[in-house]
Amino acid sequence: MMQDNDEKIRNMHMGLLIHTLSNQMKRACSDIGGTEELTPIQRHILKYILLNTLCRDVYQKDIEAEFQIRKSTVTGILKLMEKNGFIERVNSEKDARYKRLVPTEKAEGLRPSIMEHIRETEERLVRGIPEEELAVCRSVMYRMLDNLAEKNRENKEVEQKDE
Repeated sequence: MMQDNDEKIRNMHMGLLIHTLSNQMKRACSDIGGTEELTPIQRHILKYILLNTLCRDVYQKDIEAEFQIRKSTVTGILKLMEKNGFIERVNSEKDARYKRLVPTEKAEGLRPSIMEHIRETEERLVRGIPEEELAVCRSVMYRMLDNLAEKNRENKEVEQKDE
């Protein structure tokens, strides 16, 4: 049985493995009480906003960079989150051209369950895996991310030349 599993792991395409892991994480994320009206990406963005606003201001550009999604996509997501009462856009005290993303009271009420969910999920993800293997895994995954980001940068350069 273990040999079959080892062979399956060896033969599985990286993209399929990452996609499957992502689906499992999305399913786990839907278990957070009070977030039923949010899409999976909205949940991830709300978690990011709740975590990061504890120590700094968060702006739309931060969301674009962190999740590597286009400005127009982020704009639509944030507008819906604002409409549903999870965030507010507040003028920056440092630069009036920018609006800070601030969690509402509704979102703040979810902070304890979201923080607990993150802790439990991280604990479950790494259970039984030695730290050395986790370090290798992180390193490899960041390199894969960079490889794909490089392809996206090349595509943008081609598009700009065609304009």
